Parts: sequence; structure tokens; C-alpha cells
Amino acid sequence: MKEPAPAGPAIRTATPSDIPALGRFGAQLMALHHQWDRDRFIPAKTGTADAYADWLSGQLRQRDVIILVAEVDGILTGYTYAGLEGYDYMSLRGPAGVVHDIFVDPSARNRGVGRRLLDAVVAELTARGAEQVVLSTAYRNEAGQRLFAAAGFRPTMIEMTRAGTSRGA
Repeated sequence: MKEPAPAGPAIRTATPSDIPALGRFGAQLMALHHQWDRDRFIPAKTGTADAYADWLSGQLRQRDVIILVAEVDGILTGYTYAGLEGYDYMSLRGPAGVVHDIFVDPSARNRGVGRRLLDAVVAELTARGAEQVVLSTAYRNEAGQRLFAAAGFRPTMIEMTRAGTSRGA
């Protein structure tokens, strides 16, 4: 007899007790981005996990912010941080849901956790009135780009970075 496939992660709203783990995830997210492009992304340092946790703790109390976590057997395996935002004239866009972070612990990748988090945050943003949802992804984040495309996102902007003259540009 075949055993049933393990259930996917439970997706739920983050609570204050999740914040220390989310701080560690945020530090890992920063380190990954810095690894992809050391000239563009700031590095994670000693204290980054605590600083990120403090910052996210304040975000939990914001009305237009959504922080969801993925949990398997009581262990957090990922999170997403998004919010409802008004007109952004710098980005030339109207009101939208904006996905700022989505991170899955390396030990839980390629198991659908990221897709479940993305689908859940898009559904929540839409339920709160977002008529469009936007996100940015690192140029070298090919796995993330595949996930976002599979979920119906399309490329609309390309950020370009140039070092300042003090860095030998």
C-alpha cells in the first residue's frame, strides 16, 4: 500500500513569536543577494538577523502589511512580506500590492513552499483590493524568476546599477 504524500506546508499569518526566525531568514536573504552581486546588495553582518527581526516586528503592526509564514511540523520553512501601496510616481505605477520578500529555507526548497507562499500572499493582496501585484527579483535569481513567471508575473522593468565615481567607474 502506498503511503500518502506528505502534506504541504501550512501557510498562516506571522505572529510575534515567529519574528526571531524571520530575522534569521531575512539575514539569509540578504546574504544570498550579496552573494549574487556584491557591488549592488548590502552584506549581512553580525546583528543583521536581530536588526531585521526588529524591523519586521514593527511591520507586523502595520495595517497594510502582510507577513505570511510557511510551517511544516511546527518548524518555519519560509516567509513572505508584502504590502498595499498607493501611487508610486518613482515607479510610474498606480496603487498595487507589492511583494517585497519571499524566502524559503534552503532545506525546504523545490517542494512547492515558495509557490504556496506566493499564491497565498497574492490572494491576500487581491482580497484586500489590490488590482495588480508587483515584485522585483534579483537579476541572478533564475529560480525565483521561473517561479514568478509560472505564477503569471511578467517582466516589466530592469534595474541597472553603476558604481559611483569614487569606486573607479
